[in-house]
Amino acid sequence: MTKSQPRQQGLLRQLLFPTIAAGTGLVILLNLGMWQVHRLAWKEALIAHVAADVTKPAVAAPGPDQWDNAAGLDDADYRHVEVTGHYIGGSAYYYTSLADAKGRLDGPGYLLYSPFETREGWRVMINRGFVPQGLAAADIERLETVPEGDVTLTGLLRKSEKPNWTTPAVDKSKRIWFARDTDDMADVIGIGPGDLAPYSIDLDAQFTGEDGLPQAGETIVQFKNDHLGYALTWFGLAATLAGVYLAYAVSLWRKPQD
Repeated sequence: MTKSQPRQQGLLRQLLFPTIAAGTGLVILLNLGMWQVHRLAWKEALIAHVAADVTKPAVAAPGPDQWDNAAGLDDADYRHVEVTGHYIGGSAYYYTSLADAKGRLDGPGYLLYSPFETREGWRVMINRGFVPQGLAAADIERLETVPEGDVTLTGLLRKSEKPNWTTPAVDKSKRIWFARDTDDMADVIGIGPGDLAPYSIDLDAQFTGEDGLPQAGETIVQFKNDHLGYALTWFGLAATLAGVYLAYAVSLWRKPQD
């Protein structure tokens, strides 16, 4: 046995646990990075799909026979749809602060929702458009008066959402919501949930009121897409881990023998 062999064996024993730990961490970090790369591709495909959907001719909104298909409704979010029927009584407000408005009004205000009954007998909440804060009571009462008779509406389908622990509580006395919880909106204004669609419809801009209110066509089509940043973070951590491990191994190798 040469003089260097005992030293090499000692180095291998010292590096055994750090090598296992570093290797395990490296595999985990690289897998997390690759998962974010796959998520980035999925998100970009989703954005392209939605961008194409919003410009397509309107198709019939999903009826009750399609509501149990969660994956199908996920795919239908932002789809350009059409319904025919009539408005029924009641209104609800979803608080928002409108930026980059397509119409003339923006800033803090509300999206005005009204229930709508289709010819087939099921119901859906309609986002009729944006109204600014500070309107007089008479103006609010006028805006809550819905068109009479049968109408055909077109707009973008938006899945209902549920509030989380950070969402402010609903002001039921003023019918103001801070999440697009159309199930709860309908319940508060007296529309039973049994035949209510699990989504709402944001009206196209052509349905803006004659005096400019409610200001329709203000759907915000955007997706949070941080996957590239997350991927770079995980890959960066993997590179850092590899660098630390190599520096440690080199320092052991260069350490003078006792």
